[in-house]
Amino acid sequence: MRRTLRQTASSWPFATWSLPSRLTARLALALWLLCGAAVAHAQLVVEITRGQENAVPIAIVPFGWESSGAPPFDIAEVVAADLARSGRFAPLDRRDMIDRPTSGDQIRFQDWRYLKSDFIAVGKLVPEGADRFAVQFELYNVLTGQRLAGQRLTAGAASLRAAAHRVADIIFEQLTGIPGAFSTRIAFVSVEGSAPDARRYRLVVADADGENQQVVAESSEPLMSPAWSPDGQSLAYVSFESRASAVYVQTLRTGERRRVSARAGINGAPAWSPDGKQLALALSRRDGDVDIYTLDLSNQMLTRMTFDPGIDTEPVWSPDGRKIYFSSDRAGNPQIYEVDVAQPKRATRVTFEGSYNARPRLSPDGKKLAVVHLDRGNFRIAVFDLASRAVQVLTDGRQDESPSFAPNGAALIYATQDRGRGVLATVSVDGRVQQRLAASTGDVREPVWSPFPQR
Repeated sequence: MRRTLRQTASSWPFATWSLPSRLTARLALALWLLCGAAVAHAQLVVEITRGQENAVPIAIVPFGWESSGAPPFDIAEVVAADLARSGRFAPLDRRDMIDRPTSGDQIRFQDWRYLKSDFIAVGKLVPEGADRFAVQFELYNVLTGQRLAGQRLTAGAASLRAAAHRVADIIFEQLTGIPGAFSTRIAFVSVEGSAPDARRYRLVVADADGENQQVVAESSEPLMSPAWSPDGQSLAYVSFESRASAVYVQTLRTGERRRVSARAGINGAPAWSPDGKQLALALSRRDGDVDIYTLDLSNQMLTRMTFDPGIDTEPVWSPDGRKIYFSSDRAGNPQIYEVDVAQPKRATRVTFEGSYNARPRLSPDGKKLAVVHLDRGNFRIAVFDLASRAVQVLTDGRQDESPSFAPNGAALIYATQDRGRGVLATVSVDGRVQQRLAASTGDVREPVWSPFPQR
């Protein structure tokens, strides 16, 4: 029997195929067919809910300020918070520091060994003219006294937080071998108001720690499915501002946006190709079924990738651009499939573990697939190893959804529920480190992690 989707101005969209009985209509809307849910525009508060038991002790000494008056920004505070938030490091409390060196030649390593710090970072903030500063730092091994890293960065007053994130990135990579992702950003969708006719939807971009929130788009109609361009300069997203779904691409720096797909029926789930020249979309065409298409942004040419009468949606490209992974119910329940871009029609099933796997997202190296996985009656984030087909459930919530890998592949951000409110959370790819980013009011949904910033 052919399954179809219907779209109206007040709903997006309704599926006629059956879902597991514990999946509510609200979750079906948000999870399976890419519907963004409610979020209030409020400060995100980071709470580490689980860290590594053997977190590395490190001292981030307050940076010296080589001028009169108070320093314009506390670099060390942000660096320490970043490293603590990773769950891999345990920064020493400032109140326990017995000295405040600002350069390597001032460090008395024996004192820091007594405080059981394995590493120490020291530095200075130096004014360099009108609204210009130099951030200098050094990282040392406390046990050996070896200088491990040192760098000098320059920034304006408004960019000092970004410079602090960069320092944390350098320290993290030096000590773990993994590039730090503290300088990256996240995007998510939000809505204010509880009454359907009084809601305000917002697309928000923030630093990875939840700071520096900026509203990218705002509407009284739903906004959903944000997706970062490979260069991190633009977002693609779905808007219902015209009372029907349309896909927009918006340049963040200028605010300029263009509507790239407003075809009859459903326009949803945009996903950028690795070269930034195409979008993969979920579209319903004349037959009413939802299938995966690619859209060439330069000439609006569509190429159909799937042809099954089932619901095919939530596409994501492989890092090399040769394959597209997507969710489909063609076997009866949602599972993940892949299709070769050069040979559409030949979709191959990828997931077999469990009765429900949806919303696929690939790790940056293309080796792991994150999905929403039905685990003992709960929807949780799981990771499939594409080589071994082994699956690991990473989260323990009841309604976890919308996974997105950090650009270094070390963690995922996702949406979940906390005491009846939607919050964002992150989990390391081994499941050992977890944290929650809760809004002070309202809910948050549909997070997506940016690529590394271009330098």
